[in-house]
Amino acid sequence: MTEDRLHRDHLPGGIDAPVMPTAVGIVHLGIGAFHRAHQAVYTERAAIATGDTTWGILGVTQRSATVRDQLRPQGGVYTVLTAGEQESSVELIGSVVDVAYPAEETGRVLATIAAPTTHVVTLTITEKGYARRPDGSLDADAVRGDLEALAAGAGGAAAADGGVQPAASAIGLLVRGLAARAVSGVPITVLTCDNMVDNGRVLERLVREAADAALPGPEGDVLRAFLDQSVTFPCSMVDRIVPATTPEQRDQVEQTLGVRDEGLVVGEPFAQWVIEDRFAGPRPAWEAAGATLTKDVAPFEQAKLRLLNGTHSLVAYAGWLAGHSTIAGGVTDPEIAERARQYLFDDALPTLTAPEGLDLRQYGEQILARFANPHTGHTTAQVAMDGTQKIPFRWGGVLADSLAAGREPEGVAFGLAAWAEFVRRRTRSGEGVDDPRAAELEALVGAAEVPGGSDGLGDVEGLAGIEEDFRALLALPGLLPPGTPESFVDAVASEIDSVIG
Repeated sequence: MTEDRLHRDHLPGGIDAPVMPTAVGIVHLGIGAFHRAHQAVYTERAAIATGDTTWGILGVTQRSATVRDQLRPQGGVYTVLTAGEQESSVELIGSVVDVAYPAEETGRVLATIAAPTTHVVTLTITEKGYARRPDGSLDADAVRGDLEALAAGAGGAAAADGGVQPAASAIGLLVRGLAARAVSGVPITVLTCDNMVDNGRVLERLVREAADAALPGPEGDVLRAFLDQSVTFPCSMVDRIVPATTPEQRDQVEQTLGVRDEGLVVGEPFAQWVIEDRFAGPRPAWEAAGATLTKDVAPFEQAKLRLLNGTHSLVAYAGWLAGHSTIAGGVTDPEIAERARQYLFDDALPTLTAPEGLDLRQYGEQILARFANPHTGHTTAQVAMDGTQKIPFRWGGVLADSLAAGREPEGVAFGLAAWAEFVRRRTRSGEGVDDPRAAELEALVGAAEVPGGSDGLGDVEGLAGIEEDFRALLALPGLLPPGTPESFVDAVASEIDSVIG
């Protein structure tokens, strides 16, 4: 260690000291910036509130050794810069004891999951890390090496790293760790914090499929019994915008601390964590740090999906069309802000039942304020990606529930028009769209004749061509809820003037 770099053993003055964990109680798979700015912060604050220092975190970085190489030379300690629109603050986090890289330290990770002092495994591996096929089942080919290691008995915790096959996937690593723990039978909770609907049940199904694929016969009975009797997979919902750390922010924090922090992460002031209260054993007192423990995460999840995520998409498409590169620029545009509020409060909010303790109108206002924070760094083009995957979940439920209640959601109609114009304009300009169904979208736009010029703007014939594109895109299978009436498609087409600029 060097004197000019942050380290647990020589902390800067003038700032509250971090927690000094006395044991590892949590293994976290996927220790990127989000975990360090979210769950690790809740764990730190819970330890401060209760004095319980047994919940140190062993982080596991899957794709590269970068985070390990940032934090290990600092003894695991790092800084969170909370960047608000008006002011910022820094906080030292000490709950991460160390970071392991499975390519070199799989044995250590398996041993720590198996250790009786570890009670929780958490995950933020992104949706792509769950090794799922399009139908949601386990992609066994993606975890083949780990399944073979498990079948060969290489999941045992006692082996040294040199004798353990390196894990090739987060799901495979998790299943091998659970197999190692099954030997003792000590209960453990596996808590996914990734943004997937019903995420705990999704993870449990994948773990069971992996166990059955690796150990289909009697040799898998111990692991299956352990999963049945001693492991729980609660659902959760997380929210905090965590932008990429900039060199300027690193310099800013170095001036504040007087030492360099290579592990610095940045987050917005808002944070939310809703957890299904279904644990197999002990857990940190996360509620003491502001987390919500509940019997049912679904109402919170639906509120986030329809209010936050739905508004995010609307602002992204409308903002991009209006020439705004960032979400902050889009949401502070008066015309876009008006349509965002229309979607939030007139369309989406009436379709929701407020979860206990959550004021939906206040939550909606918070969303608009959060999006206006320029430090979040979200670009309109970035949020506009993968529209065909997002729209059915973000706007589809609002549309279906509104129509069932006899309301035609004008904000949804505007959002869909903005999406269609975004796709049409990117396709006709040759830029293309970043979407898993891009080829289908581009074929639909390309099939429409556009009289009056290449972009179809500025005359009646051109407007007719744009409408043809819109209607073709809205007919994409799976985009709109089944039974969506033609009158609503007409309402989307009527928004052409609002989005072509």
